[in-house]
Amino acid sequence: MDLRQRATTSHGEIAFDVLGDGPPVVLVHGTPSRAAAWRDVAPALSAGHRVYVYDLLGFGESERRVEQDVSVARHGEVLAELIRLWGLDAPALIGHDIGGATVLRAHLVEGVPVSRLALIDAVVLRPWITPPTRSMQHDTGRYRTLPDDDLAAVIREHLETATVRRLPDDLYGLLFDQWAGADGQALYLRNIRWLDEADTDPVEQRLAALRAPVRVVWGSDDAWLPVSTSHRIAAAIGSPPPTIIEGAGHFSMLDRPDAVIAALREFLASRDGGLRGGP
Repeated sequence: MDLRQRATTSHGEIAFDVLGDGPPVVLVHGTPSRAAAWRDVAPALSAGHRVYVYDLLGFGESERRVEQDVSVARHGEVLAELIRLWGLDAPALIGHDIGGATVLRAHLVEGVPVSRLALIDAVVLRPWITPPTRSMQHDTGRYRTLPDDDLAAVIREHLETATVRRLPDDLYGLLFDQWAGADGQALYLRNIRWLDEADTDPVEQRLAALRAPVRVVWGSDDAWLPVSTSHRIAAAIGSPPPTIIEGAGHFSMLDRPDAVIAALREFLASRDGGLRGGP
């Protein structure tokens, strides 16, 4: 997915693109991927919506520096700024992984009006840092000389658990080659250091105040955030039960793009997005 446009924010340059026309929808990827994770979803939704896709600060084609703040809190600030720069009035926000926490922070903390929210295998409630990532956080100092073959193996082993089916080599490379080599590994370790579960505390404290329709979508075989988490999120929000995507892992839109697209189309097309607390 080519990101043909650039936006200058107060925290760095962001690569983005816009597809289609209609009510605005913003797709926010998670870590450690990039906007290309939406390569099936974005074109499908653009048939009836104006779809905005972008690489998070520090990811993909957006500005990337080792010394950047790439916390969830910063991502929420950048998204709020982008929505203002794009001149959007109450868009639908769809977030995957830390993109879920990003859209929630943009709305609940930064005050961005939204029409509805969809959370896909999303970071919302503690605990959300996986044990392998937590272990790396405690030991990033061991990788003093980069590139490190052991680190490359650890990263690949972790990423291969993100999907149920093995990704084609070209798609795997498109998403994750950004973390290869000395520079890529240094940026990957930067990402790990900035992950902080305290960044979702303000979101968790405000979930009961959500008034926009919310849809939770989850892979049945998510190895990073178990499916039980989706039920906890729906209960905390008071939204309808989660839509479970059978045969999908954490990157459910890569394992089962057809099912994720169908769920999002139905949600976006529904008159009220599904009544909160409804069946």
